[in-house]
Amino acid sequence: MSNGMRVDLSALDEVIRKLWTLLDDMDKAGTTSKYDTEIPMDAFGQSCWFVEARDLHGAHGDMKVKIENIIKKLHELIDDFSTKTSKVRDKYNNEEHEIKMSVGGDSGGSTKDQMV
Repeated sequence: MSNGMRVDLSALDEVIRKLWTLLDDMDKAGTTSKYDTEIPMDAFGQSCWFVEARDLHGAHGDMKVKIENIIKKLHELIDDFSTKTSKVRDKYNNEEHEIKMSVGGDSGGSTKDQMV
């Protein structure tokens, strides 16, 4: 199955680590957007003096929900990519192990590079 290409498993590991960090950041952004961006009605003015206050508060609530949904979708996308990247990395690692075993053990090559 070898076609002469080499895969740097450490590079895939680094991508996975960065994706996990990004997922953690997205979790924090999701929590912030959900719990730390609520603006009380009276912050927009007293509705008896400022008739648009209720509309502004409603628009804020609508935008808050949209932002929460965007962050959720981004989180799902990053999680999916991270999972797929991990599976690819595992597949290359397993193939490397199979190749080494088929030629009689460790050939002295680097475990960071993979023949595929």
